[in-house]
Amino acid sequence: MYEELARQLTGIGAVKRDLARTLPADCPPGSAAVLTVLDRHGEMRLSRLAELLAIDISVTSRHVTHVADRGWIAREADPGDGRSRILRLTPSGRALLLELGARYTAALERTLGDWSAEDITVLTTLLARLRSSF
Repeated sequence: MYEELARQLTGIGAVKRDLARTLPADCPPGSAAVLTVLDRHGEMRLSRLAELLAIDISVTSRHVTHVADRGWIAREADPGDGRSRILRLTPSGRALLLELGARYTAALERTLGDWSAEDITVLTTLLARLRSSF
């Protein structure tokens, strides 16, 4: 039972890669993840972002540089520690997130168009439950 679940979860990676193809060329998945985390959790330091993304701080820093160079986030001095920066979404970052959400939703609608609303609700519920278990 758990072996089959592990195989199916591996397939989720393929779904995520297919969804990533819907992203604009200048917004790779790592950039989208940075924007999503900042939207969900609010402004924060780089170290906290790395923690929430569960990736190395050097990788996080590269993603942050990418999105900051495009004006999607702002890096401002931390009033509590001038050596640190606080990261926050800009209006253009919020606008891009709306576009990304629309692209993902459209891709899911195309792919799951023949699924019943009940099946989509069950899948959503079970994925949320799985996610909260970790």
